[in-house]
Amino acid sequence: MAQLDPTKIKVQSNAAPIWESEESFQEMMAEQLRHAPWLALSGLLHVVLFALLYVLYPVEEKRKPEKQVEMDLTQQEQIEEPPPPPPPETKPEETTEEVVINETQITENEAEAFDNVESESTAKESAFDSNQWNSAVGMGGGAGGRYGGRGGGKGGKGGGKSYAAAIDAGLQWLKNHQDEDGKWDSDGFMKHDTEGEVCDGPGNPVHDVGNTGLALLAFLGDGSTMRSGPYKEVIKNGITWLREQQQENGMFGTASSHDFIYDHAIAAYAMCEAYGLSNYKLLKPVAQKGINYLESHRNPYAVWRYQPRDNDNDTSVTGWCIMAYESGEFFKLDINKAALTNAEVWLDQVSDPTGLHGYTKAGERSSRKPGDHATKFPVEKGEAMTAVGLFCRFFMGQDPKEKPIMTAAANLLLSKPPVWDEKGGSIDHYYWYYATYALFQYGGRHWSEWQKKLEAAVVKNQHRDGAKKNLYGSWDPIGAWGEDGGRVYSTAILTLTLEAYYRYSKLVR
Repeated sequence: MAQLDPTKIKVQSNAAPIWESEESFQEMMAEQLRHAPWLALSGLLHVVLFALLYVLYPVEEKRKPEKQVEMDLTQQEQIEEPPPPPPPETKPEETTEEVVINETQITENEAEAFDNVESESTAKESAFDSNQWNSAVGMGGGAGGRYGGRGGGKGGKGGGKSYAAAIDAGLQWLKNHQDEDGKWDSDGFMKHDTEGEVCDGPGNPVHDVGNTGLALLAFLGDGSTMRSGPYKEVIKNGITWLREQQQENGMFGTASSHDFIYDHAIAAYAMCEAYGLSNYKLLKPVAQKGINYLESHRNPYAVWRYQPRDNDNDTSVTGWCIMAYESGEFFKLDINKAALTNAEVWLDQVSDPTGLHGYTKAGERSSRKPGDHATKFPVEKGEAMTAVGLFCRFFMGQDPKEKPIMTAAANLLLSKPPVWDEKGGSIDHYYWYYATYALFQYGGRHWSEWQKKLEAAVVKNQHRDGAKKNLYGSWDPIGAWGEDGGRVYSTAILTLTLEAYYRYSKLVR
């Protein structure tokens, strides 16, 4: 068979060459560009679709580990007081939360500020200058409110020149017998008598805190403060010492005597006034802790007596506690108002239609110590508990027009005016102090008649013999409680008594 040579074969075709019939690259791109708007729209629709899918079904991100802090929040336990003890039966009070004071605590360096409280703007001879805005009492152009009359005994005002001279002499004696550390030494005050005959009349040293508080109240009552007045250094030193005696639980001093609560209550009262009248902020936590201790000491649903929360109550201790609470409240400290409500209930429970206010129960007069104390100082010679009760009623805002018991009490006090009779046992500085303040508030005939007897009993029996310079300005501690407080006590409380004209304004109009 003959073999064909492919190269020799020729095929004839009328079709155009393939390279001539295919579209060129340029022609293809041109065709695609003609459809470009529709492609762009399609792409945009795809982008929107993917965006919606991302929003509706987000991809869960891998979270970074976070530091976790676990806090164990424990709820403060509510302390429910036990049911009220009989007697007295009082309305139950609501349990209050513990007071928390967010105040800067006093440090050692800040303690030095007591020596630098005076400034150019506060260095005045009078605590309440007539042109001074006094922020402590909230009045412009001089002091006002409850403490508005302080300093009114000068220049013959408030009882006359005899009262003013007696007050000045009493304050000077107290100043001369203050220790360098600021306290008043109940049984060792005579160490300051370096020349001449030394003073007699020591008291019990367990009452240094209470006596220091009384002395400070006398200086504050005359118008001086830690910032101004002729006795500002005396007050600063006394307050510094008193502050140093405060324990962590708020108590001033120690429980070294069965009636230590008297000393604490008087010291707390003085600290509240020093803080408020001086407008010295570093004292706020000190005063507040003093009030807090009183609240922890108070009997459930009732008032106060010697030992903390032992369901024993009396009018005498309660009187000083009311003074501290009322002063604290006036100067914006935190107090349990239910305590004052219970105090009002207590006074109603221990009083009778004659006006007599009892000691631990209705009809019971003041207490006396064991032994011959009751014989030397017969309780019927005075009405100390009635005086305490009446003044406390005024201090808590009660009005004789609404409380007839107050008029009955004022009549009872007037029937037993102050008489300086050592042999008869009628000297009771404690009674005279409270009765004077109560009847000054009552006013009218009761006050004018009492005031005449007061001048004869107190002003005329002050030591004013220039030859006995160590005794000058003091009073002998020969009253019912002079043996406990001594000469410091008798001088401080009688100086306070004479300041009744201006220490507090009229509390009820």
